[in-house]
Amino acid sequence: MVFVHVPKTGGGTIEHFFDSEVDDVRTLAARARHWPYRRLLRAEPGLADYWSFGFVRNPWARMVSWWSMVNAVFDNVDAGVERARRKIEEHPQVWMREREFRDDFSAFVLQGTQTIPKLARPQVRTLTGEGGRLVDFVGRTENFDHDMAVVRERLGLPALEAAPQRNRTPHAHYSEYYNDATRAKVAEVFADDIEAFGYTFDEA
Repeated sequence: MVFVHVPKTGGGTIEHFFDSEVDDVRTLAARARHWPYRRLLRAEPGLADYWSFGFVRNPWARMVSWWSMVNAVFDNVDAGVERARRKIEEHPQVWMREREFRDDFSAFVLQGTQTIPKLARPQVRTLTGEGGRLVDFVGRTENFDHDMAVVRERLGLPALEAAPQRNRTPHAHYSEYYNDATRAKVAEVFADDIEAFGYTFDEA
C-alpha cells in the first residue's frame, strides 16, 4: 500500500495510524513526505504495483487550515515552544517564506500562491502518477472516518468510530476568511481540484 500525502488533508493522522498499527511501514525518504505520486513512482517504479491512496480537501477550507497552521507554528515559537523552534530550524527555507504572510490571509492567498509553488499545486496533480493515472482511492477530509475505514479494511484492520485527529488548528468556518478576490483566486488556482472532485464554496 502506498500513501501519497497531500498537505493539510489529515495526513499527520494517517501517518500516526501507520506508525502505530502497521508493522512493516516505511518512508521512502524523509524529504519525500509530500512528494507527488509521479515522483514517488520515478524514485521506485515497483511502487506502481501497490494499491495507492491519498486524501483531498475542499480547496477553500484547505487554504484556511494551511494559513492557520503557519500562524500557530510561529505563535508557538514566540511562546518559546521548543518543538516549534526545531521545526523552523530544520526547514528554514520553507517556513520563513510562509512567515511573511503571517496574520494576512488575503496576502497568503493572493501573493503566496504566486511566490510559493507548493501553495498553488492542485491536489489532483499530487495524486496523479505516470500516464495520468490517479491513485487507486481518493478519500476526502470531509468524510474522513468513513474513508479511512476503506483504507483500514484494505489492511485487514477494524474501522474506528472516530479517528483521533492530529495537527488540527482552531479556526472559524473557512467562508468567514474570504472576500470576493480571495475566493476567486482559490477557484482559479485550484480549478483542477474543483473540476475533479466537485468542490464548491459553501457559506457557514
